[in-house]
Amino acid sequence: MIKSVEKQELIIKTFQQLSLEKQQQVIDFAEKLAENQEAQKSPSAYDVAKEFAGCVDFGPGDLATNKSHLKGLGKK
Repeated sequence: MIKSVEKQELIIKTFQQLSLEKQQQVIDFAEKLAENQEAQKSPSAYDVAKEFAGCVDFGPGDLATNKSHLKGLGKK
């Protein structure tokens, strides 16, 4: 198995041997891979439930500012 540093050195050496046109194609391809990787990240809890944020018309407005609702939370 090739170590990460060795892989990077091989990639750089190979890249430097390419024509400028081929180097640009490699850069474009790498950018597409990065975009795809970013798009595949798991959504946050907020992203999944953001349509429901603020939809409750009852209860305390903000638990963070109403300390009585936080009593006992986080204690083991």
